[in-house]
Amino acid sequence: MKLLKLVPDHTNIDFMRWRNLALVLSLIVTAASLAFAAYRGLNLGVDFVGGQLIRASFPQAIDAEQLRGRVDALDLGESSIQEFGGPKTFQIRLPKPEGSAAAANVAAVRVQQMVESNYPGAKIDAVESVSGKVSEELARDGAMAIILAMIGISIYIWLRFEWQFGVGALVTLGHDVAMILGFFAFSRLQVDLNVVAAFLTVVGYSLNDTVVIYDRIRENLRKYRKMAILPLLNLSLNETLARTVVTSISVLIALGVLMLIGPEVVFGLSIAIFLGVVIGTYSSVYISAPVLVWLGVKPDSFLKTGEKDEAEAQPA
Repeated sequence: MKLLKLVPDHTNIDFMRWRNLALVLSLIVTAASLAFAAYRGLNLGVDFVGGQLIRASFPQAIDAEQLRGRVDALDLGESSIQEFGGPKTFQIRLPKPEGSAAAANVAAVRVQQMVESNYPGAKIDAVESVSGKVSEELARDGAMAIILAMIGISIYIWLRFEWQFGVGALVTLGHDVAMILGFFAFSRLQVDLNVVAAFLTVVGYSLNDTVVIYDRIRENLRKYRKMAILPLLNLSLNETLARTVVTSISVLIALGVLMLIGPEVVFGLSIAIFLGVVIGTYSSVYISAPVLVWLGVKPDSFLKTGEKDEAEAQPA
């Protein structure tokens, strides 16, 4: 039986031909993502802003504005109403009531009574409460975890390879995280602790692909000492292309199934990782490799003086 090959043997795609165009597009999209996220902000979940989150299911689609008006009429503070996976399920977010936990319970009961009396057949699926102090700590720790992971990864690659590779890895990871931030700012999907876990997963996945490509580049730098850097990068990318494509498609299929038929509570996690895998695959080719060119890496950049003399003495 003949094995299925998604990528033919001995591919010779000129990836570096489009490196400048990819750079311009990446810079534009990254800057737009960061600017949009800063301007509009993220739809932070109750994990990060504190308050109460009440999830209600209705037997049929309802008008979100009508529901918002009825919640506001309870005078429990400024509310936020958002669809959760469809027009029949909504998340009602309320500020944390002042006072003891009993006040939060009273507020939740009032919302439940309002929903059940105005929408026959509706039910409350979940009620979550997080204090402001806890939410601040979660937000700070979540952001710190992502930043430290990126810095730690860059230091690891720096020590394993050279400083140019560490800078390339950091730029690649920053690009991936910025893209996903822009997506969440634009889509208004809720950012909670699950999404933070997704960011860390994306950082790890992107690193894995980048290290594989960097390892092949380093190997070819030693093997082909007189080859120009652009053909050498193309050779390395083509040699690892089959592994990159097969791994990414396998992960995307699993995530696609999880997004379509998985529980709604992990939808944000699934779509964040799905997007991160797509972006990470692109950035491993068009960010991590071209960065080495822009940092002045050449076939003899990492050779010792004696090795350079030996390479120059070899016939072309």
